Order: sequence, then structure tokens, then C-alpha cells
Amino acid sequence: MAIAAPPIQVPLLAELSAQELDRLAPRLWHRRYARREVIFRAGDPGTSLYIVEAGRVKLFLQSPEGRELIIDLIGPGDFFGTLAVLDGQPHGADAVAIEPVHLLVLEREAFLTLLEESPRAAMGLLAVLCRALRRDTRLLREASFLDVPARLAWALLRLAGSAGRIVPDGTVISLALTQTDLAGIIGTTRETLNKWLRTYERQGLIRCDKGRIVVCQPQGLRKRFLYWSETLDH
Repeated sequence: MAIAAPPIQVPLLAELSAQELDRLAPRLWHRRYARREVIFRAGDPGTSLYIVEAGRVKLFLQSPEGRELIIDLIGPGDFFGTLAVLDGQPHGADAVAIEPVHLLVLEREAFLTLLEESPRAAMGLLAVLCRALRRDTRLLREASFLDVPARLAWALLRLAGSAGRIVPDGTVISLALTQTDLAGIIGTTRETLNKWLRTYERQGLIRCDKGRIVVCQPQGLRKRFLYWSETLDH
């Protein structure tokens, strides 16, 4: 059952005054999703904005054959469903919880009212959308010009930086990602992913332990990524 909840700190709401936050709070509602539970599918109506309180959500596209291309991993403080709720069009991607997720949900009418009443919220949204466009441009560049091992190296570095936990021999990526998820992040097949994970493990750059990846030598992965990245700039 939905219950009212106070807003948490997210980029969209960070500049709101205390009075604006007080008016917004009763319009936010809790939703909980289990691991692997679908939040929405591509083509579903875009009726709400979703803010992540806890857990992580993957946004992805799926081919007719079932292959996934992961667009983004959304964590605490981030939000998603923005484009559909702005233009009223159906969602363009699937959203699925990759671990138990707590969301705050703001319905479209309340969200549009917030943007009309608060120029600061509207400016915050524009900044977030600009960052998303830059990210998508970078991802397209990587997918088009970097080879699979370079994309894998960069993905592991990003994941270790955003969801890493220090262990004695490196940084363990604490997300509950499957190999299919990781393959979807870098845009390759699971078989090709396994090949390069084994290669990096033999080289001592990573260690695979019970479904989790430990980044042991980030400088080695960074060197692998930068070699190909720098060739694109010349």
C-alpha cells in the first residue's frame, strides 16, 4: 500500500526551498520491488517519475532475440522515467530492479506542476538531461569505436568507482550483476565477455569470486582503456 514519504536529496530537488519540499512531500509515494521485478516495459505509458531511495535499477533495450543493451544503472538519489513523463509518450526502454529496490514515485501531473511552480527545479532537470545526453554520446562513441576489452575495462572501472567496496586485494564490485547484465552494459555477447574476463583474470587485473568481480589492478585496466581511447582523439 502506498504511503506518503518525505523527499530525499536528488539533483532535481536539491535547490527547492523548505516550503516547496513541504508541499511536494505528500505527493511522493513508496513502491518496493523485488530483485528482477519489472518496474515498467518499453511501450508502457509514462505516468510517473521514479526516484531511487535504495537499491539499483537497470534501464535497457531488448532485441527480438532477447539480447540486452543496458543504457544505465540507476542508484540511490537518482531518478528515471523523465522523458516519458515530460512528453506523455510511452517509455522507450525497460526498467527492472537488479536488487531489492525502494522507490519514491511522483505522478506526472504533480511533476509537471512542480516544474511550472519552481524554475529552480526546471533548471535542475535541464542540467540532469544535459548530463544524460553527454553520457549517451560517450556510450555511442565507445560502442562504435572501442573494442570489447577496452569497453570492458572502462565498465569495470566505472562500476568499481560507483559501487565498489574495498577488500584486501582490491575493490569488489558489490552490485548483484549477472554476466548477462555485464555483457549488456558493454554491448557484447556473454561468450565474448567470458573470454575477456578470463583474460583479465589471468593477467591479474581482476579476480572473479562467487559471481562478484574484484578489481585488483585498476591502473592496468585504465591503461587498457586509455590506449584505445587516446587513439580516437588523434
